[in-house]
Amino acid sequence: MANKEMEVVKGLDINRYMGRWYEIASFPSSFQPKNGVNTRATYTLREDGTVHVLNETWNDGKRGYIEGTAYKADTNSDEAKLKVKFYVPPFLPIIPVVGDYWVLFLDDDYQFALIGQPARKSLWILCRQTHLEEEIYNQLVQRARDEGYDVSKLKKTPQSEPPPEGEGPNDTKGIWWIKSIFGK
Repeated sequence: MANKEMEVVKGLDINRYMGRWYEIASFPSSFQPKNGVNTRATYTLREDGTVHVLNETWNDGKRGYIEGTAYKADTNSDEAKLKVKFYVPPFLPIIPVVGDYWVLFLDDDYQFALIGQPARKSLWILCRQTHLEEEIYNQLVQRARDEGYDVSKLKKTPQSEPPPEGEGPNDTKGIWWIKSIFGK
């Protein structure tokens, strides 16, 4: 099943996709704190057509974040296959890390989305709100399973209501990133 071509959203309206998305669930990543909460992504369209990406998460009351750039993998395709580039470590951005960001499903109102990549090692369920109805969540999980993802790896992301506003106290010097290398 993992060898089948994934279905990807076609005709993504990039302007409607911009804004804040809350992480409802994801496969744990080495680039995020193990106990991160209130994880979210904010996308802003730049004049050159690329997207500024701000990923934030809170751990022990402190905000960790990383900024990057997203762009279409193939400018001649109407498929929502993007590349995202971050520089790591965030406190000394010298190493570019590029990953795939494929929009596998997006509802008509641009309120929830399923994001993955072709190797099926990363998966995100995103929503414009901090919580997603269980029925919709289960439908997205099933869609991911149908695309060949091992959904047993999905971990729900705790979100507070209301979500943190502003930036909050920062995890200075990217300490969360260093801790994540050591599995903390």
